[in-house]
Amino acid sequence: MARRPLPRILSNGGAQLARSRELARTAADGATDVLQPLITIARGLRRLAAAARRRWSETPKDRRGALLFLVASVVLVVALVPYGPLLAVIVLMAAAAWQGRDRPPAAPEGTDDTRTRRLQSLYEALVPYFSLAEDPDPLYAHGGGWEKAFPAYEFDDDGRVAHLVIRYPAYFTDGEAESRTRIEHLLTAKSGRGREYHFTWDEEANHLSVDVLAPLPTDIAAQRFVTAPGETVLGFTDPTRVQRTLPLTHGVEQRDVPPVVWRTGIRSTEPHLLVLGQPGTGTSTLLRSVALQALHHGDLLIVDGGGTGEYACLVGRDGVLAVECGLTGALTSLEWAAAETERRLISVNRARQQGLAAPDDTRRPLWVFLDRPTAFTHLAATGGRRDPQTLLQVPLRHGRAANVTVVVADQLDALDGLTDAVRQHTRARVVLGPASADELSNALGAPPHTTPLDQVPPGRGYARLGTGPVHRLQVPATPDPYDDATSEAHRQAVLDLLPPRTTPADGEQAPLPPEAEAEAEAKAKAVSMAKAVSMEKDDTPAGVTASEPEETATDTEPAPMTAPVTVEKTAAGTPTEPAPADPVPAEAVAAETS
Repeated sequence: MARRPLPRILSNGGAQLARSRELARTAADGATDVLQPLITIARGLRRLAAAARRRWSETPKDRRGALLFLVASVVLVVALVPYGPLLAVIVLMAAAAWQGRDRPPAAPEGTDDTRTRRLQSLYEALVPYFSLAEDPDPLYAHGGGWEKAFPAYEFDDDGRVAHLVIRYPAYFTDGEAESRTRIEHLLTAKSGRGREYHFTWDEEANHLSVDVLAPLPTDIAAQRFVTAPGETVLGFTDPTRVQRTLPLTHGVEQRDVPPVVWRTGIRSTEPHLLVLGQPGTGTSTLLRSVALQALHHGDLLIVDGGGTGEYACLVGRDGVLAVECGLTGALTSLEWAAAETERRLISVNRARQQGLAAPDDTRRPLWVFLDRPTAFTHLAATGGRRDPQTLLQVPLRHGRAANVTVVVADQLDALDGLTDAVRQHTRARVVLGPASADELSNALGAPPHTTPLDQVPPGRGYARLGTGPVHRLQVPATPDPYDDATSEAHRQAVLDLLPPRTTPADGEQAPLPPEAEAEAEAKAKAVSMAKAVSMEKDDTPAGVTASEPEETATDTEPAPMTAPVTVEKTAAGTPTEPAPADPVPAEAVAAETS
């Protein structure tokens, strides 16, 4: 039986389909060429919108209003300018075309031998910690490759690791602090010492991100910070941990730096502060910085246990109640602070019971600063007197309701010498200077997320407010202006923040008003003239008429002018006065007889 031929449509269908595909591809290419400008502009508009959305999300909330006002102003100006909308559309299309152009992909940078060896060394060092003998397919094995274990990495200009993402097996105990600490110490030693590393553990994805932190700025001097009442700037930290920035001035340069802001007052959850550190690490500098900020809205009481005169610049200033350096003065001042706290509590309680607002004399904040109170503890125990720290119990426990804030600073090794009330009620903590991880955990209540350094500049440390995260901290430079080692710029910056001196310090005189100064000068001039006349009269020989009466040493006012009196000497040597022609006033007679 002869085979029937296939239909024509089936015999040459493949050629027709191929021809149809070719025609469709040609049409698509032609349409793409024709619509290429529109495609480029659309891609550019999408990229511009994504950039604007990203910029809006990165802008702090307190600055979004100003940004909206700026955009609205630009739109209004463009709408009012002749041909403004047309020009704006042309500029927008040009920017979109530039952003939407085809960009060649960046060629991946290959790793040289030095970087490869460094990554391989890190991989081999992590093998004992991230591998088990029972693992059938280990991610870490001796002699294995690091490409799967390190999916992302970056190097700095010196060839050291700047960013590294590490994958680790799921059976690693990343929830234990000891296991994490071992890995962090190992990576710090292998990646290069002398730098601070930030470790981010992603327990869900089994990833560890290692980032090298840039040094915090140390050239920020004391200045007036833009803060609300009840806010105190302790220092500055990394931008990744804080969403707020403060505008600062450094000479002619202006920049925005993220601060560590401590809030005080009746609604504060951390109303009191404890600062710890070794000598020379900047604890007194931090207290001086906080005191200068507190003077704008409150009164200060300072007790210096070190006795080094770090707060001499505050003596007699407006708002500074006292600066005590001795045990007796410290006890007296702290007793008054405790009594003042009780008085404020009673006044506020009575006002609330009557449905009234708090009295005005309880609204102004009272700050109590104690620098090295443990030094007084030994002196009080030796002399059988009361420990000044025991007088802080009332201000610490009830200070928030009475608008009283206590700031205590002491050495890190004297933490055990502080009383239980000081350690329990100072929920805001700052540790300055080099310290081990155990010391930081004991002082702050939580370990930092960075590796501590052995050598740090003054004022560098860590801060933790309540149960919040641990922040890196750099205290603004606020040195003692009376110290000879202080630079002129820093000295002038501190002096500009000091209020006027209204109470005379020891050995100083308060300035007098112009009227009082003029009156005092007139009195001094009159007294000097009277003394000169008295000296001339003493030198006048017998028988010579004196033109003016003698001035007494105790009388500050010049004696009234009287008629001349003749003085003669008798044989016995006693001067006799003849009766004057005119009556002599009684004041002149008293002056002569005296």
